[in-house]
Amino acid sequence: MESTQNANSEQHYKILVIAIAIGITGVFIRFLGDENSTYFSWIANVLLILAVAIGLRTVFKIIE
Repeated sequence: MESTQNANSEQHYKILVIAIAIGITGVFIRFLGDENSTYFSWIANVLLILAVAIGLRTVFKIIE
């Protein structure tokens, strides 16, 4: 039962919501800049990579 209680912990799902919000922000920033703006693209890429890393880490903690 300990594994089920760990998987149902609210903390995991709060972190997933934050990761999704960071990812959506990255997508919006990608479309915010014009075609020649590389800064918006770099910021968007960093945010998306950060969101994926947080999300995957949390999912693997849930699976554990």
